[in-house]
Amino acid sequence: MRKGIYSRVCTHPPVISNAILSSTRSLMAIFVSPHFFTTFATSATLTNSESEQEEEDEEGFNTSCGVIQEKDFLRKTQNGKLHLLDLIDNDRMEPDAALYNKLLNKCTQMSKLKEGRMVHTHFLNSQFKHYQVIQNTVLNMYAKCGSLEEARRVFDEMPTKDMVTWTALITGYSQNDRPEEALVLFPPMLRLDLKPNHFTFSSLLKASAARPSDREGRQIHGFCLKYGYDLNVYVGSALVDMYARCGYMNEAMFVFDGMISKNEVSWNALIAGYARKDEGENAVQLFMEMQRKDFKPTHFTYSSVFTGCASTGALEQGKWVHGHMIKSGLKLIAFVGNTLLDMYAKSGSIEDAKKVFDRLIRRDVVSWNSMLSACAQHGLGKETVERFEEMLRIGVEPNGIAFLCVLTACSHAGLLDKGQYYFELMKKYLVEPDVSHYVTIVDLLGRAGRLDLAERFIKEMPIEPTAAVWGALLGACRMHKNMELGAYAAERVFELDPYDSGPHVLLSNIYASAGRWSDAAKVRKMMRESGVKKEPACSWVEIENVVHLFVANDDAHPQREDIRKMWEEISARIKEIGYVPDTSHVLLFVDQQERETKLQYHSEKLALAFALLNAPPGSTIRIKKNIRVCGDCHTAFKFVSKLLDREIILRDTNRFHHFRGGFCSCGDYW
Repeated sequence: MRKGIYSRVCTHPPVISNAILSSTRSLMAIFVSPHFFTTFATSATLTNSESEQEEEDEEGFNTSCGVIQEKDFLRKTQNGKLHLLDLIDNDRMEPDAALYNKLLNKCTQMSKLKEGRMVHTHFLNSQFKHYQVIQNTVLNMYAKCGSLEEARRVFDEMPTKDMVTWTALITGYSQNDRPEEALVLFPPMLRLDLKPNHFTFSSLLKASAARPSDREGRQIHGFCLKYGYDLNVYVGSALVDMYARCGYMNEAMFVFDGMISKNEVSWNALIAGYARKDEGENAVQLFMEMQRKDFKPTHFTYSSVFTGCASTGALEQGKWVHGHMIKSGLKLIAFVGNTLLDMYAKSGSIEDAKKVFDRLIRRDVVSWNSMLSACAQHGLGKETVERFEEMLRIGVEPNGIAFLCVLTACSHAGLLDKGQYYFELMKKYLVEPDVSHYVTIVDLLGRAGRLDLAERFIKEMPIEPTAAVWGALLGACRMHKNMELGAYAAERVFELDPYDSGPHVLLSNIYASAGRWSDAAKVRKMMRESGVKKEPACSWVEIENVVHLFVANDDAHPQREDIRKMWEEISARIKEIGYVPDTSHVLLFVDQQERETKLQYHSEKLALAFALLNAPPGSTIRIKKNIRVCGDCHTAFKFVSKLLDREIILRDTNRFHHFRGGFCSCGDYW
């Protein structure tokens, strides 16, 4: 009598014998390879006569010589049960241990948790329920599908546990962002005299990388050395990643250099580490070295390099890497496209950022946030609002970052009513405002000159105002020359963050602008006595892939004489069309002429003069500065853009300033 589609399985030896099932080597093979169990009887070849006798059961399965197609393993019946399990229940197919493993591995590969639960329940009622190999596969299925509670329940109920069991649970916790629970399993595993392997160590190091301290990671490193896995390529890559994520790039490089064999993961871990540390130049150098060693860059490689280029604003290098990716044939998938968009935006090329966004095959909320942030930082307030409205219209639900971007844009563009509306709209989308949203609203009200409303808003906030909140009010007071409220806001900032130089400088500027030099001097004295130091200003410009750095009154550059002469000529010409040096930005009690002289050689002016000397005629000039641009330099750049009919893009710590035809995209509030 035909027993169904597995009639032949009954007449052959079982796929896995009991001896193999109890073998440690078999346990490892089954655990580490989700494809260990292949479709049964795939080696059987149909003759023509056999082919003619092929039958299908009522559900459409091929019933000849025990063949099951891959697509049919998780096929369901009309009542929602798995058809293969239904056949077993109806005695139309003999159950087999390998079948359970195959089904469980399929559920794992396809993240089918519901179906995995069905197989697990059926397995518990089978004669194989004590097979440790399958119990490990069940645990692995739950862990990989993200159901850690069920994985832990299986673990706790297992009468015996081997190294595979412990590793499966450790890996599950590690891969699901629960590092503490992964790490706490390691000591009891060792106490049972179970020897960890490279899978165990790789997962433990991944968990260690997510911890705030490197203490656990260094301890795991010691165990890697003890058990002889430090030279394993997977463990070595995990060590590089762990040290890089903890910020210890020297240690990461030491491990990397000591690896006998490397793979793309090893290179990616190190490149990503430098990118996270804002060391874009090192990331690009490693990228080039990786190719010289015949390793093929992956999507993760390009994403990290783009992030590194974004941190330094290296547009030309970023374009070169983008071109390399296009030649490699890799598609612009979502996360790479998002970092590429961010790179162009942070390097000052908002038009290229828009092109990348428009060409993305699939846009997720990160893509939209990146585009919103780019528009907001480049002073495109109305366009940011339009894109945000489009995002809502097509059904992409905004998160806190999206709201922060549109609020920032409203603030920069002076869209007071719109900004207040979007702040209230956060409630509809159940987005809880954090301190950054409150800072932006204070900035929005302050820019609009509603200092009284800004102060009241701060006092009515449901959270304690931070130094950043009071700092936003202080900046508005500087803009509107409200000395009394500015002093009050500054005092609050000093109490909350006494070592931030920015508020001290702002208050000093407020006093200096009002001619209250003694009060300005007191603020400076307070800074010295408190040990508060202003970050030295520097500006840099990239010409032909070479970065040129300048500080105020710079006399170290080889072209220093030509640079000074160029700026003196430009300065004289812009004075003829209306430029008047704003000496209030010189916080020294000296005569007017000396104050004007102090203004002329700020780092951004020297960088601009150098670019005018060396950049191609008519090209856009891109300058970066490590602190906020000086108010007088800001005015001077507007006049230069008008005089020379040249676009100048200046990136400071707050935003991008696009100078065109005598105007700036920031609306003169920087």
